[in-house]
Amino acid sequence: MFKFPKGLYTDVRIEDYFQTNINFTLGELDESRIRDYKAAFIRIFDGKRWYYASTSDVENIQDEIDKLAGFAKPDPDINNNKIVKKFQVNRGRFIKFEDDDVSKISKEEKTELLKSYYPVIAEKSAVKMWRAFYLDTHSVKEFYSSKGSDLVFDNQICGFALSFNLAEGDTKSSEGYKKASNSYKDLLGKEGEISAYYDRSYEFLQKAESMEAGKYTVILSPEAAGVFAHESFGHKSEADFMLGDETMKKEWAIGTKVGSDILSIVDDGNLAGSGYVPYDDEGTKAEKTYLVKDGRLAGRLHSSVTAAELEEELTGNARSMSYEFEPIVRMTTTYIKEGEKTRKELFGEVKDGLYVETIKHGSGMSTFTIAPSLAYRIRDGKIAEPVNVSVITGNVFDTLGEIDGLSDEAELLSFVGGGCGKMEQWPLAVGFGGPYVRIRSLNVQ
Repeated sequence: MFKFPKGLYTDVRIEDYFQTNINFTLGELDESRIRDYKAAFIRIFDGKRWYYASTSDVENIQDEIDKLAGFAKPDPDINNNKIVKKFQVNRGRFIKFEDDDVSKISKEEKTELLKSYYPVIAEKSAVKMWRAFYLDTHSVKEFYSSKGSDLVFDNQICGFALSFNLAEGDTKSSEGYKKASNSYKDLLGKEGEISAYYDRSYEFLQKAESMEAGKYTVILSPEAAGVFAHESFGHKSEADFMLGDETMKKEWAIGTKVGSDILSIVDDGNLAGSGYVPYDDEGTKAEKTYLVKDGRLAGRLHSSVTAAELEEELTGNARSMSYEFEPIVRMTTTYIKEGEKTRKELFGEVKDGLYVETIKHGSGMSTFTIAPSLAYRIRDGKIAEPVNVSVITGNVFDTLGEIDGLSDEAELLSFVGGGCGKMEQWPLAVGFGGPYVRIRSLNVQ
């Protein structure tokens, strides 16, 4: 298809991209837009330096290859370079969403779906402000390389969200219902779920009490556990942060004890949801990668550069925001593995604690912070009254060691309208989740 220059490694990533974005505020349409393009990212490696180009002129990709080659210094032995040797050669056509392609559904139908849901929120007297959005993306990627890769695969995600501000007297709160999936069909018939979420939010507004700051046993929902895994450990597992740091390499050696014996954390791009990435942007097949297994460091996430440098295997985690960016090491779907306790057992063993059901945001590397949204006191093994909590926080490794219970069922969550940020590339779609996770002692403020 392309004439690749001799003595250089070359790859071409072509993206055929479609996106719908619909936004309402208080019933007024703010945005209704379709974005549709085909573009390419080209890169060349001569064994010492990388040369990049991006273009929306896909008919002239060969010209871009030739221009980049003019800057490089060919190496007759390029295929024996340790980075080039790492690249996989994958071929084939892997189209999963041809029969459920969101680009084939009209913008009018998507608008009507969103409009059918917002009265569930808008007609409530306690709602003072609300917004609704629908977002979908569908992409078909082609990947070709001088090593012989010839790959076509697709991906898509769609979803909607209803955010609302509640007020009763001097008491105020902000909440939101979100739903996302790889399939548009999964977005239908959600009136009951939306209504139930509103009812819980309104009850929280009316009844939430303050909670005395201190150390408590905390149970995280799958949503909160997933954010904790992503923020506190997932980013630490992106191997590019270790390059050139010999001290970090020693401290971060595979097999190092990092948490409780019952804890395992996995990243896997093969799983359905917003983190589904069957092949990364270097043409590497997704792998199920244990970051932590039975409490010990078991692996990390790689691009070809980091895998070569650390002499480890590729994991399928070289990802980019779009054709305008080079691939860097990023998570896909990161989650905590389930344990052996039933949910009833997990809660039943807590005399006095906190249950975090939903969160506003989370962050952290050495020290993590999670700001709960809906949270509840646990009394004598049962979920009791709603409580207002500003943050829960702790040292990451101390907290990983304090995990003393995991439910025997896990849930993976998908989202649209946000994502993970790293360097200048934000927001990148990821997935996360886990079981209900019990932590013996955490700071609650």
